[in-house]
Amino acid sequence: NPYAGLVSHLRASWLSGKTRPLEYRTAQLEALGRFLDDKKEEILEATAADMGKPSFEAYFSEILLCKNELNVTLNNLCHWMKDEHVDKNLVMQLDSAFIRKDPYGVVLIISPWNYPIHLFLVPLIGAIAAGNCVIVKPSEISKNTERLVAETLSCYLDNDCFAVVTGGVQESTRLLENKFDYIFFTGTSHGTEQSPAWLCVCALAPGCPMAEVCDGWWVCPIPPVFRAHRQPPRAGQTCIAPDYLLCSLEMQEKLMPALREAIVEFFGPNPQESPDFGRIVGDKQFQRVRKLLCSGRVAIGGQTDEAERYIAPTILADVQPSDPVMQEEIFGPIVPIVVVANMDEAIDFINARPRPLAIYAFSCDSKVVNQVLERTSSGGFCGNDTLMHVALTSLPFGGIGNSGLGRYHGKFTFDTFSHHRGCLHRSMGLEAINAPRYPPYTQQKLGLLTAAFEVKRRGTCTLL
Repeated sequence: NPYAGLVSHLRASWLSGKTRPLEYRTAQLEALGRFLDDKKEEILEATAADMGKPSFEAYFSEILLCKNELNVTLNNLCHWMKDEHVDKNLVMQLDSAFIRKDPYGVVLIISPWNYPIHLFLVPLIGAIAAGNCVIVKPSEISKNTERLVAETLSCYLDNDCFAVVTGGVQESTRLLENKFDYIFFTGTSHGTEQSPAWLCVCALAPGCPMAEVCDGWWVCPIPPVFRAHRQPPRAGQTCIAPDYLLCSLEMQEKLMPALREAIVEFFGPNPQESPDFGRIVGDKQFQRVRKLLCSGRVAIGGQTDEAERYIAPTILADVQPSDPVMQEEIFGPIVPIVVVANMDEAIDFINARPRPLAIYAFSCDSKVVNQVLERTSSGGFCGNDTLMHVALTSLPFGGIGNSGLGRYHGKFTFDTFSHHRGCLHRSMGLEAINAPRYPPYTQQKLGLLTAAFEVKRRGTCTLL
């Protein structure tokens, strides 16, 4: 196996204990900060070359949010690493009971192309903070960013403990033949089919169609959903972009002119000429997304240019649940509208499908937003906006069911890459206390054990 030597080398480094001290972890995290500072312009150029990503979007998602994660981790790592002492029963009052945050060992991070820096760097921050050795596998689809990471990241990190592997499906398959202690994978669900039989600890974020609900009874003149749709980041190529919008027929009539006006306001009369509207990342992805335009009726947009991999911001109306656009994640600048009679029908529609990575509910009535929150299940939730819940390092990000396993961001990333090891350190010389545990068993011993170990509901007591 071409990667066996690399994995063995990293495992030897981890077993040496090199990555465990706070000082080492801090130094490597600070090196990541220098990487972001030094390579800022190259990152912006690479993401623009890969998918026409505007520098505004790229700076916010690939640099600023990563720096936020980095600084939150550096500010709190000393506290996160400390043993967490827990409650003890009567017998163990003189002992030490705690949770030790141990690193898993050698971990693998497989990242996708749509956030080519963010989605490898944020997990890497947590993996380093937790004391692991790491192999990063960036996506080969965003080839310019992949090349940048492969050529420069090793200049900042300790090469005995961290490495970058490049390539496509064949290389990933061979890489997965090696034993890793933890795999963090972000991508489509079929990407995990190559995982070997020994894989038992992993975090998966394959994604699932996003749901968006618009309440039909508006009080404000222009509902916030119009703003949320005016600038689809990465031309819609994000796992938390809305994949369908549910609203009443009356609301659809109000949405159309407002969305048309919003698109012109942000991108001008011809979005293809706007420097702020991106392109589909590759030819294969372009062909897949373009085929989805046959669903329903194109109400706004629909123009395409294969040479530029351009698909206009598009709104589809009269969409049926059986249409192709409703069967998969869109990953493009298309929003289908499905008409429902009322909020109950909208909620039933969501609950009849696999649980999504996010649900967005829009209404001027907070009770309506809370109703959607309480009666549905999803990886994340945002009321009266889209995407922005991901910008908070204090909130966990992850899926549920088909939309993913695990969670990360901020301390949640550190916890994801840490084994929470339950530890009890008992005092010597107290063997007499243990006597009731040993044969010969008697009712008297059982009574003593019950009194010492039993956990009671608050408000109850035991008479001795």
